Amino acid sequence: MDYSQFLNMPAELSLLAVIVILFVADLFMCGDGKKGVYNTCLPVVLLAIHTVLNLCPSCQGCGEAFGGMYLHTPMMSIVKSVLAIGTIITFLMAHQWLSREENLIKQGEFYLITLFTLLGMYFMISSGHFIMFFIGLETASIPMAALVAYDKHRYESAEAGAKFILLALFSAALLLYGISLIYGATGTLYFGDIAERLTVGSPLALLGLLLFITGMGFKISLVPFHLWTADTYEGAPTVVTGFLSVISKGSAAFVLFTVLIKVFGAAQLVVAWDHAFMWIIIASITIANLFAIRQKNLKRFMAFSAISQAGYLVLGVMDGTAQGMTALVFYLLVYMVANLGAFAVLTVVEQNTGKVGMDDYNGLYQSNPKLSFLMTLCLFSLAGIPPFAGFFSKFFIFMAAFKAGWVWLVFIALVNTVISLYYYLLIVKAMYIIPNDSPLPTFKSDCWTRTALFICVAGVIILGLCGVAYNYIDGFAYGLDSLCCGACDAVQGCCK
Repeated sequence: MDYSQFLNMPAELSLLAVIVILFVADLFMCGDGKKGVYNTCLPVVLLAIHTVLNLCPSCQGCGEAFGGMYLHTPMMSIVKSVLAIGTIITFLMAHQWLSREENLIKQGEFYLITLFTLLGMYFMISSGHFIMFFIGLETASIPMAALVAYDKHRYESAEAGAKFILLALFSAALLLYGISLIYGATGTLYFGDIAERLTVGSPLALLGLLLFITGMGFKISLVPFHLWTADTYEGAPTVVTGFLSVISKGSAAFVLFTVLIKVFGAAQLVVAWDHAFMWIIIASITIANLFAIRQKNLKRFMAFSAISQAGYLVLGVMDGTAQGMTALVFYLLVYMVANLGAFAVLTVVEQNTGKVGMDDYNGLYQSNPKLSFLMTLCLFSLAGIPPFAGFFSKFFIFMAAFKAGWVWLVFIALVNTVISLYYYLLIVKAMYIIPNDSPLPTFKSDCWTRTALFICVAGVIILGLCGVAYNYIDGFAYGLDSLCCGACDAVQGCCK
């Protein structure tokens, strides 16, 4: 084997370097020295450097390694960078929680486990072979179970971790069985070769496709594979819940898009999976919205919100073109900053008061007007209210699906957007309108959490302005259209 092929994996190599540096620092630093090193600064700085390097033009070219098992395209670099930025925001949010006495000694473990999860997502995104895809999937899933059960002395966290790992193993078994059926039908596991050898109407191929969709539906929390989501989100630490709701879901949605187009892109097979996804999307958006209205625990509320948002995210898959890919990535970026911003507020309130109920937020504006205002901006973006970024992300997703001919599906999604607006406004109503003689006390967040909130709110505003610019500025529209053309690398697999 030519070890120089590892040089064609720049994002993974730089992330491994970050992991090794943090591991050595955690191993040899002790006492106050370790506390100073792990005062959020070192992980955030190293991951920021990694993200900048990953966005350099020298890392944006096409390439492959290990006979095409690993692929590298500009669009894949963009998605990896989006996930890395979300991880940086998560680290900033986690500072106050990790500074607690019971977590201080374990903070190095938190950073390393989270980065190993991110590394697995990188392998998933760049996979050109089902074995590479499955290795990345499990590399991301197993550390995630450890993060969910991170508060091992809390019964709820341990229970959530047990539910997550058991259902993850079950879904992985179904997915692996589906991959074996696809191999039996084609004799290969390379994405490009499978597309050439796949026999339309093959029972093995259709059953493999069904099991693949089932396994990925669990990772993205799509109905009817969503039953673990609310319990896991409620039991996991709030910081981990935010990471699980965005980063894990985003990488799985991107991989789902590329595999369906590359492997199952034949016309007859497209008819098989796109109609299946039509009903899955309708069920995910509608059922999650109806259940979200009933929730009083905000972490369970955000769980059903995440299921609904997953339905909108997968709506970009229905287009199956470069425009659909670009709309999906833009939606992921907007959803990341808005959702992590909301979770940052939840984290601040929980760390200072221990409250996570919606009724606890009654009259929050009286004592904490800034937090209430930032929460409102993030919720407006999640609901898709113009001129916030969430409106344009949904608009681009709807536009791509509409051009693909899914008119009724877009109409149902629009109706559900109105429903989601109602339950997001329930929180705004609680903070601003419902009277409370004894609201939560006034408190201040630490500087790291304020930085995370600033990044999220700035992202919501700036990405909203970018959406406005797309409609009114020809130059920006041309740039985004060029990105659509560049997305064909990921959709069609241009790197050979």
